[in-house]
Amino acid sequence: MDTTVEGGSLKRGVLLLKILASAGMRGLALTEIAARAALPHPSAHRVLRQLVQEGLADHHAETRRYRLGPLAFELGVASSMMYDIRDLCEPAMAALAQQTEDTIYLVVRSGFDAVCMHCREGSFPIKTLVLDVGSRRPLGIGAGGLAILSAVPLEEQAHIIERIAPSLDRYRNLTVEDLAAACAQAREARLAVIRNRLNLGVSAVGLPLRNAAGQPVAALSVAAMSQRVTARRIPLLADLLRAAAAQAEAALRRAGV
Repeated sequence: MDTTVEGGSLKRGVLLLKILASAGMRGLALTEIAARAALPHPSAHRVLRQLVQEGLADHHAETRRYRLGPLAFELGVASSMMYDIRDLCEPAMAALAQQTEDTIYLVVRSGFDAVCMHCREGSFPIKTLVLDVGSRRPLGIGAGGLAILSAVPLEEQAHIIERIAPSLDRYRNLTVEDLAAACAQAREARLAVIRNRLNLGVSAVGLPLRNAAGQPVAALSVAAMSQRVTARRIPLLADLLRAAAAQAEAALRRAGV
């Protein structure tokens, strides 16, 4: 086979996988995929059929929608084992802790939860250690989890909120409406801010980290006493967070995560 044709097929396959990765659990119809990829329907269908045969994509017969397949998940797990996200984000977290003097957290998405993977303490004398490494909370509860939840597609966001709704009242009687509103606010501001949700007197701001496919897979957050997270200081924290997130995302891309 002509190597030019093979290369073109590979590029189209990778493009469609990225599109499926950004679609979430509901997946996309062939028409939507072809439109996003700017491919003719027959070409998109042919590549999708090959991806399904290899287990990289899954086709739901009833809804006629495509989403990522089981092999894509297995490859993602293998990649995450090769590249420890904590090591990749450590330089950005260390710099952010030094700049803010506050506590920096790294959380990663695990299904409907956010799991704390790493913590970096700043030099401010009063510490805000509100998360233990390895602890798990529903997406949207902490600043990092809210940053991730606010960045996923809206349909997926609604599905996640529906699934975690029974556990929300454990967090100061948080309601579905409260969480949806917080997501909308964070999405508009491009910054997640929480106050006194988990611990009285503690506030935090967070930003999502996206992988090479554009999916929000993790988040960085800065937590401090509420007196330090003032309306005047939040823009500074946001700028520092954006710089740290850009550094961390660049490290993730270099590692192929």
